[in-house]
Amino acid sequence: MPDVIVKLWPGKSEEQKTRLAEGIVKDTALFLKGASIKRMIEGKRQVLLALALVTFLSCAACGAGEPVVSGTAPERPSGMSNKRREGMKIRLDVEGTQLTATLDDNATTRDFVSLLPLTLTLKDYGETEKISYLSRKLSAEGAPSGSDPSVGDITYYAPWGNLALFYKDFGYSDGLIRLGKIDSGVEALNRPGPLRVTMELVEK
Repeated sequence: MPDVIVKLWPGKSEEQKTRLAEGIVKDTALFLKGASIKRMIEGKRQVLLALALVTFLSCAACGAGEPVVSGTAPERPSGMSNKRREGMKIRLDVEGTQLTATLDDNATTRDFVSLLPLTLTLKDYGETEKISYLSRKLSAEGAPSGSDPSVGDITYYAPWGNLALFYKDFGYSDGLIRLGKIDSGVEALNRPGPLRVTMELVEK
């Protein structure tokens, strides 16, 4: 507590001087104590404000950066390949003439391949295609509603359950599923009357 010197006008008693001095000292002490508390509160408030500002700036800096993704990208299984699966090949023996065809990769074709080797008698139909009925109907799972065949197409007509090999162009037909295409020599099918043909899978 600091010393307090009180100077009064002449004529005041010692008792008055003492009481007045004590009152001044008490008021001064209260004032100084209040000022100290006020400074303490202000100090704490400034510290809190500083901490809040630092936190805000840190969050803003994190948000401005690139997002961080933990972990690593999954690896592609070793057995997986980006290359398209090569088409299966079949060999056709048409009355002694050797032909090859490349098959499409679909459920109907795979079901057809399960019947090979196969010997059929092809009959002419509409002077456009050679057809023969199979021993059973093939799967049409995932097949389109129809197709537009071109020369050399090997197809399956789902409504009738017959194989159809086109040696001439034809229009769109509902229920027609393409199995593959004869690579070359399709003119061997353009003969009058029935043709005996043997089909077998070409082993790689």
